[in-house]
Amino acid sequence: MSEEVVDVIVVGLGPGGEHVATELARAGSSVLGVESRLVGGECPYFGCVPSKMMIRAADALAEARRVGRLAGTVEVRPDWTPVFERIRDEATDDWDDTVAVRRLEDAGARFVRGRGRLVGPGRVEVAGADGTTTSYVARVGVVLNTGTEPAVPPVEGLAATPYWTNRDAVRQERLPASLAVMGGGAIGVELAQAFARFGVEVTLVEMADRILALEEPEASAVVAQALAADGIRIHAGVAVDSVEHSDGAFRLLVDGRTLVTERLLVAAGRRNNLADLGLESVGLDPSARVVETDERMRAGERLWAIGDITGKGAFTHVSMYQAAVAVRDLLGSDGPWADYRAVSRVTFTDPEVGSVGLTEAQAREQGISVRTGTADVSASSRGWIARADGVVKVVADADHNVLVGATAVGPAGGEVLGLLAGAVHARIPIDILRSMHFAYPTHHRAIETALADLE
Repeated sequence: MSEEVVDVIVVGLGPGGEHVATELARAGSSVLGVESRLVGGECPYFGCVPSKMMIRAADALAEARRVGRLAGTVEVRPDWTPVFERIRDEATDDWDDTVAVRRLEDAGARFVRGRGRLVGPGRVEVAGADGTTTSYVARVGVVLNTGTEPAVPPVEGLAATPYWTNRDAVRQERLPASLAVMGGGAIGVELAQAFARFGVEVTLVEMADRILALEEPEASAVVAQALAADGIRIHAGVAVDSVEHSDGAFRLLVDGRTLVTERLLVAAGRRNNLADLGLESVGLDPSARVVETDERMRAGERLWAIGDITGKGAFTHVSMYQAAVAVRDLLGSDGPWADYRAVSRVTFTDPEVGSVGLTEAQAREQGISVRTGTADVSASSRGWIARADGVVKVVADADHNVLVGATAVGPAGGEVLGLLAGAVHARIPIDILRSMHFAYPTHHRAIETALADLE
């Protein structure tokens, strides 16, 4: 077994890991990047980019169908082919990471394809596809960015069937006539709505008592109504007891009833890639669900961790944020260091759900003296003009007169979120927020109404 010495080893090259490797290499460090799958990670090949292409196309169909309510008549004939071709050719290069590898190497980093495993502080073994194993030593340290895999629940019979995960869903050249979606979180509802708008008969099954269970109940209600309007059947508060596949069809036993569908999409969350990573060799618990880090993203001796595995939010923007923090620390720069009080997220349904900070329930669980304010987007001037549905909800700490969380549901809810995220992050006093000018007529003007409702 050979052994090589570098400054930094980055194990896992999702968006955050790729950023760390690139920036350190450009700064003059000798960097080794290790990835067993595709450089760039889930986001460009299976997650953010291809799914949003699907959603954008589906939204265009939905908007065309609204012409009858506003401007005349139009005939809409969905065609999935342009969507598939755009994902294959523009977004993923047919799921090939040659361009990403070249970008990494052009920055000065070295790339190795294989599975990296910790074997001690600053030490990594990489098992290549050809069966060879190479040992590397990092003078400065190792950065872990191993990301997540689709989680598959232990439902009887499921493992033996040809179910889809999100990775399969974005690669389909032909759409099925019917689809069952197991899971009503962000991925499940986004893909369910996109497929339904292309004419697929969609049924969504969720164990929790409502879809988008991690969001405010008001947000769940608006999105559930929108999905129903798209023809999606929602079964919440039920479990899938068993799954079987035969004669080209899936049969799901759901609450004593049998659901028959051509395809099954499992969107039941994500699982951190920590198994067999060698965490025990650096004094960490190999059975832990996340890798705990400090504000500098340090996880142990000569060890940093970023991205989904830190448990601070399985979002590309969190991984990139943490990557910048880790780079500053690795290069010996001063902060700012990691701060998670205003982590924002967006579910790209129509209407969009943009959220930041704490929900009302989370704030109450933390013992905060909570006040809430809401505004009906459809009652706002812009919402009424657009015939749009949605809600803005703000969660305030009454003792300190600041917002600790907020949700914006409606057209461009993720963009409306910008002001609210800034308010939570900077702890802008509510009195100052109320004194602002809110352009008329805009969707974000509903924030002013929600702030007034705090009283």
